[in-house]
Amino acid sequence: MEKLIFIIDDEESILKMLIHWVKNQWGYNVKTFTSGNEALSALSENPDLILLDIMLPDINGNEVLGRIKQRVPNLPVIMLSAQGSVEVALESVRLGAFDYFPKPVDKNRLEPAIRNAIKNFDLEREVEKLKENLQKEYSFENIISADKKMQEAFRMISKVLDNDITVLITGESGTGKELVARAIHYNGKRKTAPFVVVNCASIPRELLESELFGHEKGAFTGAHQRKVGKFELAKGGTIFLDEIGEMEMSLQAKILRVIQLKEFERVGGNEVLKTDVRIISATNRDLKNAVDNKQFREDLYYRLSSFPIQIPALRERKADIVVLINHFVKTFNEKLGKNIRGVTKTALKYLYDYDWPGNIRELENLLERCMILTDTESIDIDILPQAITHQAGSASLNGSGVLFGDESPVIPFEKLKEEAIRHSLKVTGGNIVEAARKLRIGRATLYRLMEKYKIDSSKN
Repeated sequence: MEKLIFIIDDEESILKMLIHWVKNQWGYNVKTFTSGNEALSALSENPDLILLDIMLPDINGNEVLGRIKQRVPNLPVIMLSAQGSVEVALESVRLGAFDYFPKPVDKNRLEPAIRNAIKNFDLEREVEKLKENLQKEYSFENIISADKKMQEAFRMISKVLDNDITVLITGESGTGKELVARAIHYNGKRKTAPFVVVNCASIPRELLESELFGHEKGAFTGAHQRKVGKFELAKGGTIFLDEIGEMEMSLQAKILRVIQLKEFERVGGNEVLKTDVRIISATNRDLKNAVDNKQFREDLYYRLSSFPIQIPALRERKADIVVLINHFVKTFNEKLGKNIRGVTKTALKYLYDYDWPGNIRELENLLERCMILTDTESIDIDILPQAITHQAGSASLNGSGVLFGDESPVIPFEKLKEEAIRHSLKVTGGNIVEAARKLRIGRATLYRLMEKYKIDSSKN
């Protein structure tokens, strides 16, 4: 699409010269005006750049510039003036001009200035479009739920969008905690600033402090240059501390300082840096229980949970299963180029009766897999995994025959804990993080219990 440039100047000779350059030599579309008011009334034609003379017959060019910036803030305007004084140039730049050229205009400087200004304008429009799409994607209307508890949570969340109160989102993995955090950010007053995610469970503990606060060159082995941390990157926006319950106590104290004083220091540095971010955190752990067990700082817990939000597990809001299935089928039809109508009644009964330990994420992954595999117009029972179709009413704890029933012997509680840990490690293939999630305890707790019961994760 050809770019449109407005040229506003009342000198006929200047207009002819600029038209020759801009249109005939450089290939832009051109529309000319001899007065400021005439040009302002044509702004609805969406020019990509304006060349504006300061001395106009009706109103001063700087006044025209101010009105343009009120209506289209990012539209680049290059000022032209026969006065050539530093004061005039500075005033134009102060009012938002992209550049300033004294007359007679230097053709060799004007052409790259126009090209760069339009390129920047295109980039700014693209960024604005992406931001608008993000705001639409993470609007509360796009968080699928028919459950009354979730709808009530949305109403509560709407009350904290435009203030900086710290929010703690709790719930099992896969329930959509990050989606809620993004919705808070992209519907609030900080929506045009960055949303930065830090997963406290996935980053090695010795590197997490550097990830959050950055480090100076030479702060530790391998620190070959200064690194900017997430709190600096999130300036003016939101930092989302996912799995905050996995953070070590020593680092918790530094997060508390950030919340209280709005300041921090890079690792290995002495400079105190101020920060302006909103903190939203999330966890699948019971932090209050962790506080009671001296595994999480009590003062930080109360700071983080100024506004707690509990996201219920999918098994606790079964009404959402049908709604989510319809949503994911529509989404994956578009992604995979298929035309699957939905799920058969028989398959739906199995999906409804399943406990969904992985919550919404598990349901989403399952439906994508089924839609890839199926060759029919509906997903039926034959395409569902055995974990769903053969879910037993009673379960063995570790395959050794220990069952819970009327005739079962009473098992010592310590033995149950040991067997539960062994079973979780077996099911997860020795994945400590996943085993801790399924047991609903922290990694540190799991490591301590494994040491107590002399359990080797590689042998389970």
